[in-house]
Amino acid sequence: MAEALEITGTCASPGVAVGRAHVAAETAVGVVPPNDSVATEREKLQQAIMAAVAELQALAERSDEESTGILDFQIEMLLDPALAEMTEERMAAGDGAALAWVEALDRYIAGIEESADEQLRARAIDVVDIRNRVLRALTGRPADDFPPGSVFVGKDLEPSLFLAHDWTAGGGIVLFNGSVSSHVAMLARARSIPMVVATGGFEIQDGERILVEAADARVVVAPDEGRVREANRTAPSMYSADSEPMTATSRTADGIAIRLSAIVNDAAELALIDPALFSGVGLMRTEFLMTSPAEALDEERHYEIYRQALRWAGGAPVTIRMLDLGGDKPLPGVGGKTGESSMGLRGIRFLLARPELARIQARALLRAAARGTLDVLLPMVTVPDELEAMRAIFEAESDALIRRGVEVHMPEIGVMVEVPAAALMLDRFSRSAFFSFGTNDLAQYLMAAAREDQTVATLYDAAAPAVLRLIVQGVAAAEAMNRPIGICGEMASEPRHLPGLLAAGLRHFSVVPNRIADVRSVIAGLRSDGRAQKG
Repeated sequence: MAEALEITGTCASPGVAVGRAHVAAETAVGVVPPNDSVATEREKLQQAIMAAVAELQALAERSDEESTGILDFQIEMLLDPALAEMTEERMAAGDGAALAWVEALDRYIAGIEESADEQLRARAIDVVDIRNRVLRALTGRPADDFPPGSVFVGKDLEPSLFLAHDWTAGGGIVLFNGSVSSHVAMLARARSIPMVVATGGFEIQDGERILVEAADARVVVAPDEGRVREANRTAPSMYSADSEPMTATSRTADGIAIRLSAIVNDAAELALIDPALFSGVGLMRTEFLMTSPAEALDEERHYEIYRQALRWAGGAPVTIRMLDLGGDKPLPGVGGKTGESSMGLRGIRFLLARPELARIQARALLRAAARGTLDVLLPMVTVPDELEAMRAIFEAESDALIRRGVEVHMPEIGVMVEVPAAALMLDRFSRSAFFSFGTNDLAQYLMAAAREDQTVATLYDAAAPAVLRLIVQGVAAAEAMNRPIGICGEMASEPRHLPGLLAAGLRHFSVVPNRIADVRSVIAGLRSDGRAQKG
């Protein structure tokens, strides 16, 4: 086991985060050599700038007021004729649009970074942000996101990358440079994302576990479990936004009980979450728990993680989602390749194609279910036959374990509703014990717009009328079947979406722990039909 390394910096946003490090690479500013006339290169640059403006406008439309203000600031900079004039001079001297743009803005950035004014220096990363956005438009390079729930580690973090990232799974930020006055620091504080800046450079491997104790401005690489527990013990409460003490029960303004469960991506998170605030675990994404083929194929590792979640929950239900691997979620050595389609061999499709992997996980789940209230959620289900095939695996493994004298319990097995074909036909899934909407994928498949593709960002909207209509239909179908139905997509953690979800009839929400106070507060001010309580 690697020896822990402790680094100190400056707190930019308090809180505690534990996760796998995403070590950001320095932006490689390779450029395209000039091939065209000055006039053509000028036109390329103008088109790239307008494309960048359109991307920022689209992102602003999906953002809150504070975030929109930051994005508007970047749009104003992009439209500043002074930037184009600086680039024009270099193009006239023979540089191509990409080279001219990068060199002109790098010179501008260097001037800002030399300022004695910290507030001004903190704006340098905004210029870096727009430089890279226009460069991507010129070169066709995609934007670099990082895995949900990870801790971003790098020289600095661009505001638009922060806004485009999915923080509903938690995570944190550690910056070698950075500033407490930066836009990213403002956004992190608004969203309770733990953030430490000005640590200076330090050695860390991508994927290495890292603990962020932001209030104390400390970062620990490869922390042991004792250190994580201590961080939990001393961490300030992240969940005390309400003046009233919070409990596991939440009610709307007209008194309807709403079940709020936790979303967990790392077993270590459990030590940081007060179980009294949640009705158990609504979603545990097991693919995030397995970082190597050895772990994915280790039945005992699966079993111990599930047992840990059950111990945390006490007698409350724990819903474990089976491995959602394959397609665009590769695990090297097990399956999937970078660049594969999200609509290929993924989720239950992948598990049925690799039954030895499904059987290992099924055995661990059967054994753990004998120790508490454990439910199993199947990802990427499209047709009832897939559910039946997985049930057959569970039944066969249960019989085999019982013959060996192993104590087991058959868990309730439900379907994650994220494929439109399944959402439209829930009544055909008569053998599903429960349903849970996975709106992250449901929205992108329904709208035919990839979440990570900024060129179609205006089409991807988890709260689009088509998505809400499908949710309404699904809730009605589940109620007709007398089956429980809830939501575990990121919509459930976004207060602005709660009126629509309540109006659709949903009464069970799985949310990320750091949004629980906001979600509870909003629900308390709404009637069960989603309308605001008068007076």
